[in-house]
Amino acid sequence: MDEDASSLPERIVAEARAWAGTPYRHQASLKGVGCDCLGLLRGVWRGVLGPEPEKAPPYAASWAESVLAGSDPLLDAARRHLVSIAEPLTAYRPHAGDLLLFAFRAHLPAKHCAIATGPEAMIHAHDGASVTEVALTPWWRRHLAHAFRFPDPP
Repeated sequence: MDEDASSLPERIVAEARAWAGTPYRHQASLKGVGCDCLGLLRGVWRGVLGPEPEKAPPYAASWAESVLAGSDPLLDAARRHLVSIAEPLTAYRPHAGDLLLFAFRAHLPAKHCAIATGPEAMIHAHDGASVTEVALTPWWRRHLAHAFRFPDPP
């Protein structure tokens, strides 16, 4: 299909799927070489929208457990550059191309992100594995903290 004729969500999902098999590497963002969940998001942004809107700061693997109370750096960055989905998450059904943010404990900030490929699946980079498309199981849905859409291309 002609890239110009593809919808933005189709292009996002196609780019995310092109990263499948990329090994997990903390702080990396190179297709086929290595990435973490944020690196996957950054790479998809570059592949679909162009240059990243800001440089990712260095972060430790346990960064979410050590941020200041009330701080949520991943959520704050998403709010700066993505379009928030306002509907209640309890009724939310992901659309292809949506960015999903997950928090693993109620008192901690969002720590993981993935790209929905439809209402029942997502692509993500998970520690100890490669980029893969997985089912959006009830466990993942319980930990879904925020949802966003990519902005329209400039």
